[in-house]
Amino acid sequence: MSEAANAANMDAYASKRRINIDDVTLVEQCRRGDSRAMERLIIKYQNRIYNVILKICTNHDDAAELTQETFVKVIESIDRFEGRSSFYTWAFRIAVNLTLNYCKRSVKLPVRSLDDYGSRRDGQKEQLLKEFLSDDSSPDPAAVAQNKELHELALKALMKLDDAQRTVVVLRDIEGMSYIQIAKVLGIELGTVRSRLSRARSNLRDIMEHFLK
Repeated sequence: MSEAANAANMDAYASKRRINIDDVTLVEQCRRGDSRAMERLIIKYQNRIYNVILKICTNHDDAAELTQETFVKVIESIDRFEGRSSFYTWAFRIAVNLTLNYCKRSVKLPVRSLDDYGSRRDGQKEQLLKEFLSDDSSPDPAAVAQNKELHELALKALMKLDDAQRTVVVLRDIEGMSYIQIAKVLGIELGTVRSRLSRARSNLRDIMEHFLK
């Protein structure tokens, strides 16, 4: 490996450590009553948490309220954060639990029909879709995002899944969490994450292929 590559790897490693150390430091400052430290944590993660909540609950206003409620609970519970997982994972667990509980209480509005996007068959789109929903490898959201129609179609199909399946797809394929992180966020076994994600992707594939045929 070249010196430049080694240097780049060292920089990336150092940057990752700084991020982790920063979170730990900010949490400790929060526990000492430093409101600016909590503000930094909120700014750092609020958009990511909001986007995950939005993909699960599908309503912008509800997502905004749930995001706010998430950080209220984070502030209230910060003294009980034991550091067994990263702050990021812990905060996402609070957010997802709040959102899933909200979904159970709420009456779902009907999702607009996928027929609105047309039903013409496109071999290139179908192949990209199969790659996006592959059980054997993590999909490439950037590749799907290049095709706006397919991207929107995939998001609409995502809304057809039940809450549990939609959540694992959002955390894995949109948020990019590892299986271990997802298990910690959802409080389930690693094998359950894998089987649930496999079923969710299979269901998504069936929905999408139906509308592409």
